[in-house]
Amino acid sequence: MSYQINGRQFSHAPRAGQCLRTFLRELGHFGVKKGCDAGDCGACTVLVDGEPVHSCLIPAFRADGHAVTTIEGLAPDGGTHPMQQAFLDAQAFQCGFCTAGMILTCASLNQAQRQDLGASLKGNLCRCTGYRAIEDALDGRTNIEDAAAGTAFGRSLPAPAGPQVVRGAACYTFDMAIAGLLHVKMLRSPHAHAKIISIDKSATLRVPGVHAVLTFEDAPDRLFSTARHEKAWMDPDDTRVLDQVVRFIGQKVAAVVAESEAAAEDGCRRLKVDYEILPAVIDPAQAIAAGAPVLHGDKTPAQRVADARHNIVAETHGEYGDVARALAQAAVTYEGTFTTQRVQHAALETHGGLAWLDSDGILNVRSSTQTPFLTRRALADIFNLAPDKVRVYCERVGGGFGGKQEMFVEDILALAALKTGRPVKLELTREEQFIATSTRHPMRVAVKAGADSEGKLTALQLDVLSNTGAYGNHAGPVLLHAVGECIAVYNCPNKKVDAVVAYTNTVPAGAFRGYGLPQTLFAVEAAIDELAKGLGINAYEFRRRNVIKPGDPMLSPPGSEHTDVIYGSYGLDQCLDLVERAMREEAPKTGLSADWLTGEGIALTMIDTVPPDGHIADASISLREDGGFELTVGTAEFGNGTSTVHRQIAASALATTVDQIRLRQSDTAHGGHDTGAYGSTGTFVAGLATQHAAENMSGELKAFAGRAAGMDAASCTLENDAVICGKQRLSFARIAEIARSEAKTLRASGTSEGTPRSVAFNVQGFRVAVNKGTGEIKILKSVQAADAGRVANPMQCRGQVEGGVAQSLGATLYEEMVIDDRGRVVNAKFRDYHLPSFADIPRTEVLFADTVDTIGPMGAKSMSESPYNPVAAALGNALADATGIRFTAVPFKPDRLFPLLQEKFGS
Repeated sequence: MSYQINGRQFSHAPRAGQCLRTFLRELGHFGVKKGCDAGDCGACTVLVDGEPVHSCLIPAFRADGHAVTTIEGLAPDGGTHPMQQAFLDAQAFQCGFCTAGMILTCASLNQAQRQDLGASLKGNLCRCTGYRAIEDALDGRTNIEDAAAGTAFGRSLPAPAGPQVVRGAACYTFDMAIAGLLHVKMLRSPHAHAKIISIDKSATLRVPGVHAVLTFEDAPDRLFSTARHEKAWMDPDDTRVLDQVVRFIGQKVAAVVAESEAAAEDGCRRLKVDYEILPAVIDPAQAIAAGAPVLHGDKTPAQRVADARHNIVAETHGEYGDVARALAQAAVTYEGTFTTQRVQHAALETHGGLAWLDSDGILNVRSSTQTPFLTRRALADIFNLAPDKVRVYCERVGGGFGGKQEMFVEDILALAALKTGRPVKLELTREEQFIATSTRHPMRVAVKAGADSEGKLTALQLDVLSNTGAYGNHAGPVLLHAVGECIAVYNCPNKKVDAVVAYTNTVPAGAFRGYGLPQTLFAVEAAIDELAKGLGINAYEFRRRNVIKPGDPMLSPPGSEHTDVIYGSYGLDQCLDLVERAMREEAPKTGLSADWLTGEGIALTMIDTVPPDGHIADASISLREDGGFELTVGTAEFGNGTSTVHRQIAASALATTVDQIRLRQSDTAHGGHDTGAYGSTGTFVAGLATQHAAENMSGELKAFAGRAAGMDAASCTLENDAVICGKQRLSFARIAEIARSEAKTLRASGTSEGTPRSVAFNVQGFRVAVNKGTGEIKILKSVQAADAGRVANPMQCRGQVEGGVAQSLGATLYEEMVIDDRGRVVNAKFRDYHLPSFADIPRTEVLFADTVDTIGPMGAKSMSESPYNPVAAALGNALADATGIRFTAVPFKPDRLFPLLQEKFGS
C-alpha cells in the first residue's frame, strides 16, 4: 500500500481495522488529536484530497492512493499557511487542542461555505474560546499588538506557544514516542454498589502480550482523595487506588497491562469477577434518609467524613440575626426551590498519562494535570516513596476546567510502572471520561428572601443538598464556596444557611469551573429579581441598594476562620453601570413573529480570588548568557493564558520584551513548589510569585551593575534591556558576560502564599426571545462586565470571559449528564451530550471595569472561573422577564419549558 502524507510517500501497512488517526500518529504526525474517537469533535481532522475528514472514522486502508494532509504539512517547507497566520493574528485558540483540526477545516472552506459558518464548522468543537476569535481569524482580524521594552503588562500580546500550536508542534501529553511502551486498560464495574469476592486472572494472563493484571490485592491499602488541595483538611480520605468495594458504575476494578491496547482490552474482557451485589442509592435525598444503604460505613471523622452512617460527607449550618422573624415582617418575600444538573467538563484532551522508571530509579509521570506538585506529593505518600524519587510534569494541557485538579490516572500509572518496570500509558476514552472521572455537583437549592418597603434586603436563607456521587473529592470545599460569596455579596442583617453533601452510588462530582457558585447563584439571583419585581424597583437599582461596598463586611452564616479576604479593588458598581448602559442600547429589529416573547435579565457575582488556607507558588528567574532570562514557574498552561501573563509580568519588571523571557513550567524536577493552576490562582498567586522573582532579579542586576560601574545600586535603573548607572549603560548581555567571567550566574526567586485574598466581580446581561409555542430560545444580546483589576492582557482576558460565558451557556441551555435509576450514565459520548458548537454561541460583548487591585500582580485579578458563574442566573431572569414564568431547573431545554408555556399561553 502507498500513502501520500504531506507530499511524501509512505509504504507502511496499517493494522487490520486501524483508523487513519492512529495510523498517522504512529507515523509521528502528532498534530492529529484524539478527542472523541466517534467523529463528533473534529480534533482529528485531516484533509484527504483537500477535503476535511474526521480521521478517527476513516479506516486507514481507505487512504491508499489519496493525498493526506495533516496540520504539519499544511504549509510547504515548514512555513506558515495563511490560515495558520490568521489564527495567530486573531489568537483564535486557548488550550489549542482543537486548533489543528479547526485550522484544516477553515483552510478548506470556499466563499460559499464561509457564508454559513454554523453549518461549515459544525464538525469542529472548541471548549475554550467561545468561537468569536475563530470567526475573527476567518474574517482576517488582528487582535494582537506589540510592546516596547518594559511595557508588556497591559498589552494584548500573543501566546508564546502560538506558532507551535497552529503548526501542530505543541506537545500535549501523548505527543511523544517511548520505546518499550506498555498499555493499560481498565476493567470497570457494571454495578452501582458491590463487593469483589474474587477475580480470576487466568484467561487474561494467557492472552498474548499481556504482562500483568493489577487488582486491589496488588495496590497499596491506603486511603486518599483524588482531589488535589494544598491542605488535607479540605477533602475526605475515602478512595483507594483499587478497592475491594465498588460504589458506582464505571469504578476501576482491575488494570490490564499489555503490549498493545488491543491486547489489554481483550484481557479486560476475559477477566472473571465474582461480585456480591450490595444495595445502592441513587437519589441524594434518599441517601441521607433513615435506613438508606450506607456507602462508606467504615469511614469516620478521622477520614474527614462528617456522618458516614447517614451518607453525609460534609455539611455546614449557620445563622445570624433572625431569618424567620425577618421574613414574617418583610414587605415582600420570595421562596423557591431550584435544581441544577450534572455537567461534564468535556476537555477535549481526556485524562491520561505516561509513567516510567528512569536510570536513577525515579518514577516519572507525564500527565494531563493542573496540579503536578500536589500529584507528586500524593504518589509519594501512597507508594511510600521519597518525594525526590517522584517526578510529575505536564507540557501543554488540552483543557482542564477543574476536572484535572484530580488524580484519576496517575495512581494506576505509577502502580503499573512500579510493578512491571516498563514504561506504561493510560489514555481514557471519551466514554470513560463521562463514566469514570468527575462532574459538576448537582444541587437542589431552596431559597427564601425578604425585603422591606424601601427595597432593602432583610432576609436571605439557603437550604442546599449537594450530590457528590460515590466519593467526596471536593465535596466540602465546593459546598462552602457555594454558600459563601453568593450571599456575602449582599448586605443583609439576617442570613441563614443549612447545607449538606450526600454520597450516592453515582459517578463522583468534583471541581468544576465556578466551584459551586453557578448552582447557588441560579437561586439567589432569581430571588433578588423577584423581590425587585414585587416592589416595582428596577433590577439594577435594587442590586445597587443591597450589594456590599468597600468597608462592608463580606458575611455568610457558615463563617470562616480564614478572614484574609479584602477589597483589593472594587468595581461592582462600574460593572452594573456598564451592563445597564449596554443593555439600553437600541436593539436591532429581529423580524420575529408574535409567537416570540422577548425579555431581559441580569445577574451578578463575587468570587474570592484564591482558595482559603494557603495556595503557594514559587518562581525563579536567571540571567542567560545571551542577556535574556529564563523564568521557571510551577503553574500549568491549559488555555488559561498564564504562560503569556507570566512573561508579561517578568518583562515589565525587567524593562525587557517578552521574547527575552524563556519560560519553563509545570515540572516538579525544576524545584520549588506550586499548589496548582486552579481556584483562579494562575495569575493572581503564581503571577505574584513571578513579579516578586523579577523584582528581586532587578535588584540583583542593579547591585551587580553598580559594583561593575563603581556606583551605588540605588542610583541605577533598568531601561531597555540594560542597567543605567549614571552615564554608563551596561546591557544585560554585557552583565551576563561579566558574570560569566567571574563564574557567577545571576538568579533570583519569589514566592506567593496566596494571602491576603481579593475579590473579583462580574455582571452578566441577556436579552432573549422565547417561542411560546415551542420553547425555543434565541439569545439576542449577551454582555458581561468584569472587574479584573488592571487587565494584564485585554485580548486574552476577553477570551477567558467569552469562553466562560460559552461554556456556561452550554450548561444552561442543553448540557446534561443523564443518570438512570440504576446509576448508569445514559449519554456517555458527545453525540448524545450537546456541547456548544459555532452555531450555538452568540457573541458576548465584554466590558472591563477600570480598577487596579492592591494585592494582585501589577494590579491584576483573576478572571478564569468567574465569567462562568452568573450566566444561568441571568438567563433565567431574562426568561422570567419574557414569559412571566419562573423556570427553576436547568438546562432550559425547549421540552422542559414547553409544558409551562403551554399551560400559560395555550397550544
